[in-house]
Amino acid sequence: MIAAIDEYTAGAAVPHHPAGEGAVTGSELAGALRRAGLAGVDETALARSMYASDASLYRVEPRIVVTPRDAAELPAALAVCREYGVPLTLRGAGTSLAGNAVGPGVVADVSRHLNRVLEIDPDAGTALVEPGLVQAALHTALAPHGLRFGPDPSTRTRATLGGMIGNNACGSRALGYGRTSDNVLGLDAVTGGGERLRLGDVPGAAPSPVLDRLRDLTAAHLAVIRTEFGRFGRQVSGYSLEHLLPENGFDVARTLVGSEGTLAVTLAARLRLVREPAHRLLTVLGYGSMAEAADAVPALLPHRPVACEGLDARITGVVAARRGPGAVPPLPRGSGWLLLELAGDDPAELRSRAARAIADSACVDSLVVPDPALADALWRIREDGAGLVARTDGGEPAHAGWEDAAVPPDRLGPYLREFEELLAAHGLTGVPYGHFGDGCVHVRIDFPLAAPGGTGVFRNFLQDAAALAARHGGTMSGEHGDGRARGELLPHMYSPEALALHAAVKHVFDPGDLLNPGVIVAPAPLDADLRAPAAGTLTRGLALAYRDDRGDLSRAVHRCTGVGKCRADNTGTGGVMCPSYLATREEKDSTRGRARVLQDVVAGRLDWRSPAVHDALDLCLSCKGCAADCPTGVDMASYKAEALHQKYKGRPRPRAHYALGLVPRWTRLVGRSPLLARAANAALRARALRPVLARAAGIDARRGLPAFAPTTFRRWFAARRPPPAGERGEVVLFADTFTDAFSPDVGRAAVAVLEDAGYRVTLTGRAVCCGITWISTGQLDGARAQVRRTVAELLPHVRRGALVVGLEPSCTAVLRSDAAELLTGREADAAHEVAAAVRTLAELLTATEGWTPPDLTGVRAVAQPHCHHHAVLGWDADAALLRAAGADVERVGGCCGLAGNFGVEAGHAEVSAAVAGHRLLPALAAAPDDAVLADGFSCRTQISDLASREGEHLAQLLARHLR
Repeated sequence: MIAAIDEYTAGAAVPHHPAGEGAVTGSELAGALRRAGLAGVDETALARSMYASDASLYRVEPRIVVTPRDAAELPAALAVCREYGVPLTLRGAGTSLAGNAVGPGVVADVSRHLNRVLEIDPDAGTALVEPGLVQAALHTALAPHGLRFGPDPSTRTRATLGGMIGNNACGSRALGYGRTSDNVLGLDAVTGGGERLRLGDVPGAAPSPVLDRLRDLTAAHLAVIRTEFGRFGRQVSGYSLEHLLPENGFDVARTLVGSEGTLAVTLAARLRLVREPAHRLLTVLGYGSMAEAADAVPALLPHRPVACEGLDARITGVVAARRGPGAVPPLPRGSGWLLLELAGDDPAELRSRAARAIADSACVDSLVVPDPALADALWRIREDGAGLVARTDGGEPAHAGWEDAAVPPDRLGPYLREFEELLAAHGLTGVPYGHFGDGCVHVRIDFPLAAPGGTGVFRNFLQDAAALAARHGGTMSGEHGDGRARGELLPHMYSPEALALHAAVKHVFDPGDLLNPGVIVAPAPLDADLRAPAAGTLTRGLALAYRDDRGDLSRAVHRCTGVGKCRADNTGTGGVMCPSYLATREEKDSTRGRARVLQDVVAGRLDWRSPAVHDALDLCLSCKGCAADCPTGVDMASYKAEALHQKYKGRPRPRAHYALGLVPRWTRLVGRSPLLARAANAALRARALRPVLARAAGIDARRGLPAFAPTTFRRWFAARRPPPAGERGEVVLFADTFTDAFSPDVGRAAVAVLEDAGYRVTLTGRAVCCGITWISTGQLDGARAQVRRTVAELLPHVRRGALVVGLEPSCTAVLRSDAAELLTGREADAAHEVAAAVRTLAELLTATEGWTPPDLTGVRAVAQPHCHHHAVLGWDADAALLRAAGADVERVGGCCGLAGNFGVEAGHAEVSAAVAGHRLLPALAAAPDDAVLADGFSCRTQISDLASREGEHLAQLLARHLR
């Protein structure tokens, strides 16, 4: 057999080309690509930094990144790579967990432009799509026809169809709908050697030397294919050569699915679609351990579930700790659960099937979840699993690498027990979860990659884990592919003859070894190019404490593991992250893209003043959406503040930093007298002065600037009659700059509401500031001084038992979280003490025993929660209060786009408007007669500027309806 294969691999020992070293310079390669017709060619340090990583452990810096605008550009790029001997790696969403989407030569990002639905045939139940189309976007296009693409990986909100084809994605519902390979009917592709192949249900097939050689190769090795390939459903590792067998119709398209871009470049794909079921029913089954849950799987499969997923209690514990206990829906008793989903046309029949499944499940407790909203919440927790377990309980990073093994389902329980023993033997921990109905286990493991000898621990464990999976008849990968993490492990599950056959197939399609070299065939060592060992630490000279990351900025920015949720549109479910990416669709404007650049800064590859750092952070709105919505807890607003602090430390700053970052100083100056306020307002309104003032301040002249109130809130408060005693005790109303100088009517309304609720309202003895404008412009030394004074002023009130009520969400969020990050020692302790007493207006009122909200029956409103309200404070109390009061409120997801100083600064107006245009403006246009609820001053300003509507604060809405 080996001799027969040698005939096909003669001359195949082509060396890997680590970016064609010495053969062509980067500028020459870029020029050749442009001459070949590629418009999106980027050789900048920014592009190389962002695309050096995917969602895996690996970092391989490319020389060039291309973003083809037409499918015809892909063969052109391949031709240039072939001419110069430079590798080509295709990339979709970049969410590969195994290193499938990084490469040393040219990386082609197909997600930016090659994202069209070319055809939909509802009668045939098929669609023709480009490789960069996101699965969720396909589902949106298919929804009017009641159709969907069956496989649904947890990343479907950003995963591209090309990426799913590359690694044979499966997802939770593969039990019901099969793998991607089961649902691809045809491919339009180009081999590494340059031959165009139209396969299966794609018209235009022509005689093919490649297919002739492949047919001969298959015929010569039927025995090894029949005995070693396609042994069970989740055998994804290696090439799926079983589809080439005569009894399987020599289906080359299905063989290419899962080849990880090593054989051909996909230009388009014909997909089989499935009809959406009329009803779904989720049943949750509780067990004492995940292994016990796994034991139950074989008895549940005869009930024909479309999904059977494992969920560990440690994952729900992370959700509860990070987002509050209310973020986890009720679950039955147990330490591990199976999420069993049934689908069909008859709800009664589904309930009956669920009852029979429960009876056969051997569970300790169960719960049928008929409410789709609760079911969706549970599915979101399961889908965020990879990010949620990216840190151990002790705060250590937990990594991919061995996150995708699969065994036949009847071996899953024994495998999991031995796997837990193996982890313990190596001194490691991990949280298993995944597609238990298919025998596929996902897990993140705390490999000590940054410690001395850590890569050896990683290597040794992977070798032992691979041997364990093979002993149970399993595979190294059940859906993520082998990539750089598992190609070296294939000898554990394939014979030498089968491995040689892999190499022969590779040579037929890609004789120059140009397509994704180092993956599957002639694999790179699994411990080469690991990112973590080179990450280093950065603990000195920082302005923020990073207490959750042990004072290490490197640990903080490496929270980003690349799962790419920031590239998804989460606004439909109330999410915010990432508004700039949704506006531009550029990787540099995603949380992940920014994190990758900052990872290169802390590793010493870039410095704080590099243009790449500026370009990546410039359009970050500092909304903090990622702090809540990113499953790994990235807080890009804090990292941007640190980056600006480091860049401008001891250096002149942009004019906008002085004009906008020091707004509290200017407002205090103007607020000294009504005369000064009138003079300032006149100057701001003067058309002749406006361009001059805008240029001097570094702001966009098209932006309206808010008018100063003739009487500040503090001045009004000081002049009023002595407040009532307040039977419920004292609350300190935090008179922030925006309420005080621009919206004193909000403060007056809050006083009315709080006093009506029985509180005695006080202010601090002197004007204080949370420092948010200093923070957002990176003036962190100034922010620290502001916070220090504010905490010192609030602390005596808090120690007397008073609560602190904030009105402006961004300022309240600083008191709740950022203040302690700016201080150290006893001052930080004091900041934590104050933070524990800080409440939003809704939090205080909903917790006030015996308080009844004013009747808002008949009030219809569109609510735009401030991003910091969503991310740091939480809007649940507001929603509950409004619901109890009888209001009919539509909560808008996403950011308003103004985001404090961001939308006012020169160069940001277009993106600011685009962010508002994503959710906020359409929601307002659809409800022209509704009230507009917006607690954030910047949100109200944006609504006024772009929609000519007046927003109001919750305090104003409640005050208007007081009895």
